[in-house]
Amino acid sequence: MNPTIAPTRPLYKPPCSHDSSPHQYGNHQSSQINIFFYIFCLFLYKMPSCSVTEISKCIVYPEKRSTVADLRLSVSDLPMLSCHYIQKGVLLSRPPPSFSLDDLVSSLRRSLSSTLSLFPALAGRFSTSPSGHIYITCNDSGVEFVAASAKHITVSDVLSPGKDVPLLVREFFVFERLVSYNGHHKPLSAVQVTELDDGVFIGCTVNHSVTDGTSFWHFFNTFADATSGACKIKHLPDFSRNTVFDSPAVLPVPPGGPRVTFDADQPLRERVFHFSREAILKLKQRTNGKILGKVSNGNGNGKITKKKSYDRTAEISSFQSLSAQLWRSVTRARNLGPSKTTTFRMAVNCRHRLEPKMDPYYFGNAIQSIPTMASAGDVLAKDLRWSAGQLHRNVVAHDDATVRSGIADWESNPRLFPLGNADGASITMGSSPRFPMYDNDFGWGKPLAVRSGGANKFDGKISAFPGREGNGSVDLEVVLAPETMAGIENDPEFMQYVSEVSYDR
Repeated sequence: MNPTIAPTRPLYKPPCSHDSSPHQYGNHQSSQINIFFYIFCLFLYKMPSCSVTEISKCIVYPEKRSTVADLRLSVSDLPMLSCHYIQKGVLLSRPPPSFSLDDLVSSLRRSLSSTLSLFPALAGRFSTSPSGHIYITCNDSGVEFVAASAKHITVSDVLSPGKDVPLLVREFFVFERLVSYNGHHKPLSAVQVTELDDGVFIGCTVNHSVTDGTSFWHFFNTFADATSGACKIKHLPDFSRNTVFDSPAVLPVPPGGPRVTFDADQPLRERVFHFSREAILKLKQRTNGKILGKVSNGNGNGKITKKKSYDRTAEISSFQSLSAQLWRSVTRARNLGPSKTTTFRMAVNCRHRLEPKMDPYYFGNAIQSIPTMASAGDVLAKDLRWSAGQLHRNVVAHDDATVRSGIADWESNPRLFPLGNADGASITMGSSPRFPMYDNDFGWGKPLAVRSGGANKFDGKISAFPGREGNGSVDLEVVLAPETMAGIENDPEFMQYVSEVSYDR
């Protein structure tokens, strides 16, 4: 069956041409502050003109009609209604010379159409019942697809090794600052392909009340497989809603709709710091107080003894070790008073924490936030192992009972998720180095890099990506106030673990 693609339908206008009320695109300050921030960013990034030219725009519909019933938003979906849409994408080398931009656009449209037949929720819209429950109506309304050109921008411009992520990356995505509640009248997802001088960027935007990171990358990688001509889809999404997250609780929606809970216009800097496998192992050795990777099988007298069973929960993980170092360095750079309470918040996948476990390919949000709090004095005066231990204990303790307790607490007081850094002493870690961000190939090789748009960014927002070389390496996308970023850049304890990444083509 040929995919149904209808560029002749009325096109969605860019967000700026719609009502730009605060609840739709975030909070706005005075034009004077915005002009100052714009000038600041131009000075800071020193990049080519941030102009991406839109070539075409259309609505892509699923190849087959959906048979999925309406999906009620869950206890994990509803709090995200005040968050921006997720924006993640991949930077790719230029396709073979025989493959023109028109060829690529046509191929992506066809494969997107077939992929939406497997993920019909992304082609739907929100609807609210008379009882106040919000549903995903899988009505095949389609997703927005944009083809764009920025041939004056090179791959090196985007990568900007050792420098801040250039603002031009934000132009590789649609629905900038769109709040998820607007899925009632906006597409729940969108794709933009942008041709560069020597590469291509494929950016995907998805409503955060429809997917978490696990579901996002499941969809994105399936989309890539379909584009490359894979004959068989690896894993189908699970749309069942008979989970502990399904609830009759109703979220009260504020008049005018939810707004983001942070200042989206705050001046910020954004960098991607790379940590090699070797650097991660050094951090893990510091926090565990031993040399890792060497297991003794002797008792010292030459006799072989039986190995003791290995308990992973007893060991501070590599990621917890890295997070603890970031916590220390950011706290130091913020010059907080010793009695000031700091918070390190980590988003965790609950699919495998429940008993019985959820389907690993459950489609939707199945996440909770784990806050770890400590005084700035303790974070800085005590060693790295202490900070890592605080994170470790909270993560290990987040079991089936804790997940269910969190759900019950929300049901007793339904509320939106308070994303942001209201007290100036918080860090929020999102995404995960375990996500298969480089397990996609659109037909001419794996990505050169992963980048995100401007969505949900505030002082202290960190996103963890796997390093391109794999093997336990990690990239941290760090968003901080300019003075705090300068502080960690001059922190030898932090920077000793940072290295440059090689982007082999």
